[in-house]
Amino acid sequence: MKAELPGNESQEPKKDSQSRKLGAPFILTFLLLYATWILLSGRFDTFHLVLGVFSCLFVSYISSDLLFDSFDFKKMSVQWPRFVFYIPWLLLEVFKANIHVMILVFHPRMLQLIDPRIIKFKSHLKSDIALTIFANSITLTPGTITVYVTEYGDFEVHTIDKPSGEALPGNMEIRIAHIFNE
Repeated sequence: MKAELPGNESQEPKKDSQSRKLGAPFILTFLLLYATWILLSGRFDTFHLVLGVFSCLFVSYISSDLLFDSFDFKKMSVQWPRFVFYIPWLLLEVFKANIHVMILVFHPRMLQLIDPRIIKFKSHLKSDIALTIFANSITLTPGTITVYVTEYGDFEVHTIDKPSGEALPGNMEIRIAHIFNE
């Protein structure tokens, strides 16, 4: 029988935050950022490619745990396709909201139709990434701006008129909950 000293119950080395930051989440974040860098920069000379590598390495190091908090391939293989299918739906909602705001702006009774307000609601989403995507999706939709979010899912959203806020949380929250199985 092995005697253990007080305060020294576990002899297994613990993973420090630096070794976790250089794992699969770091690599995936780097690859995603670098692909975006190349796609958006449009510059393929050595200077810009090397600058992109260093920039993406730095950002990946400090933020890889935000995008991929753990590397669970089974979970990610379900979430990413769902997120990819969410993007076209969001773009359609952004287009429809653009049309609504355009009608408000060009309507002869614009001053009577625009009725800004702050609406408050509680979201059923639990994870930080789901709440962040929800808040950003609301803000991307013209006529609405997420003003305040808590980690408990309390939202305050500024809307340009009553119809712009009636759909919240609604279908957008349901779709994001489906992405993250919440």
